[in-house]
Amino acid sequence: MQITKHKVVKIHYTLTDDDGEVIDSSEGGEPLEYLHGVGGIIPGLERVLEGKKAGDQFKLHVEPEDAYGDHDEDLLHEVDRSQFEGIDDLELGMQFQVDTDDGPIVVTVIEITDETVTVDGNHELAGIPLNFEVTVGDVRDATKEEIEHGHAHGEGCHEH
Repeated sequence: MQITKHKVVKIHYTLTDDDGEVIDSSEGGEPLEYLHGVGGIIPGLERVLEGKKAGDQFKLHVEPEDAYGDHDEDLLHEVDRSQFEGIDDLELGMQFQVDTDDGPIVVTVIEITDETVTVDGNHELAGIPLNFEVTVGDVRDATKEEIEHGHAHGEGCHEH
């Protein structure tokens, strides 16, 4: 069965940066399972998976614009330290969900002073070219419920 819109796909992958450093991998674990054609994975990878079938293997280089986008300086914000009142152990790298006019985003603390905290709303992989080694596992038709919900449910029962 070929990968097309509304197929549930399982892939094993290793993701590296251009220096060969492993960023993420499914090796030794469960494959990534997703609903194809609904934007559940980065566009550059989804586009290349289109038409593949179980057992196919490939390597892929994805530029930032087809992954998590370029690093956007407009997503760096310096806020008053009082916005973090009640958080005694504030540390670099901590992440918080923030409600914005465009919906919720996750921000990462990148600088802390006595008066301010600088947060970054970019995805941690924004601006980074990505390299994938992929093996396609199972490909199946999505259920009606998976299509309605916009994601794969995996094995067993699924509750929202």
